[in-house]
Amino acid sequence: MKGIALHWQILIALVLALPFGLFAADYAVYVTWMGDIFLRGLKMIIVPLILSSIISGITNIGSGDSLGRLGLKTLGYYLSTSLLAIVTGLLYVNLLQPGVGAPKQPGTDTSMLEKASETSFGDTLMEMIPTNVFAALSAGNMLAIIFFAILFGFFTTRVEEKYSRLLTDFFNAVFEVMMKITMFIILFTPFGVFGLVVDTVAEQAGDAEALAAMAGSLGIYMLTVALALATHFFLSLPLLVYAFARVNPYQHLRNMATPLLTAFSTSSSSATLPLTMEAVEHKSGVSNKISSFTLPLGATVNMDGTALYECVAALFIAQAYGVELSFGQQVLVVFTALLASIGAAGIPMAGLVMISVVLTAVGLPLEGVGMILAVDRVLDMMRTATNVWSDTCGAVIVAKSEGEALKLS
Repeated sequence: MKGIALHWQILIALVLALPFGLFAADYAVYVTWMGDIFLRGLKMIIVPLILSSIISGITNIGSGDSLGRLGLKTLGYYLSTSLLAIVTGLLYVNLLQPGVGAPKQPGTDTSMLEKASETSFGDTLMEMIPTNVFAALSAGNMLAIIFFAILFGFFTTRVEEKYSRLLTDFFNAVFEVMMKITMFIILFTPFGVFGLVVDTVAEQAGDAEALAAMAGSLGIYMLTVALALATHFFLSLPLLVYAFARVNPYQHLRNMATPLLTAFSTSSSSATLPLTMEAVEHKSGVSNKISSFTLPLGATVNMDGTALYECVAALFIAQAYGVELSFGQQVLVVFTALLASIGAAGIPMAGLVMISVVLTAVGLPLEGVGMILAVDRVLDMMRTATNVWSDTCGAVIVAKSEGEALKLS
């Protein structure tokens, strides 16, 4: 399938997997190994990717003048809008309950589910502080790893410059290598989709009711994510622009048509960055000083759509497996989704890698990813456009707060 875009490869894999699982269920065992290998690949990269991305991000943000007035405003906006997006997703997923009644992924270890239901919020917070960092890394204790990575990154910026530069360069290099490995694994997504979907469909091949329930649940799941993203895109972010910048947000939206359509089609906020900067500067009137700082930083750490998606996906999988997450555990999902979205790279399918982090943190089975793989590509396009739109709104708000005159009424 060389030369065919990744999203078309995934669509072809999905189209082939459905009839194969239905009519050749006896032979499913010969292809399901592809899904297993794909999940093992995702598990392999989670710990080093999260550790290196968080440390790299914090050390780069914390250098030079980045933590001045402009940096604090920008980071404050990005954290606030990501949190707002996650809460929006949380409201919709609890309201629509898309995972209730969905057939779960076969072959799952239920001991993880029991642990997820029994662990209290206070115990989870205590586990954030590892007694042995290497044991936490080995066990894949996500919250402990994230906590240590934040501390390590912060204090890397507080040591002598020669040591700080050495460690920053080292973790930047590790992060770049992990991104290459991640992109390599993502290339096998179509095969993973094929194996996982065949596995799920073959398990339900003789049960038309279960198949209908699965299709219906995925439809409601897609609707939940789409409605939450639309609310954040067309309501929450424009209200923030109007409230804090006192300009017409929909005029700004029209100005951003080209980068937003590009983000939607490529599913990459990083690839869209040059177009985003050009549109923000020349059409909306934000200075290069503001745009050259806020937009590249936003493409790295501001992932509103991704954060929202991770929250909805995690709760959808919990509902499908019949796990009742308490309020405290849902707060933990919000917190983890926020940190995971900051660590997400601006590349296609990055959210799929990060959802593995959220699921691991709250004790949900990684096999649940197989339930959402089939529809992930369309949602990836939508959430990337939301990420880029949030970045541009942040540039406008920060520019206005700095007293700039914009080309917006």
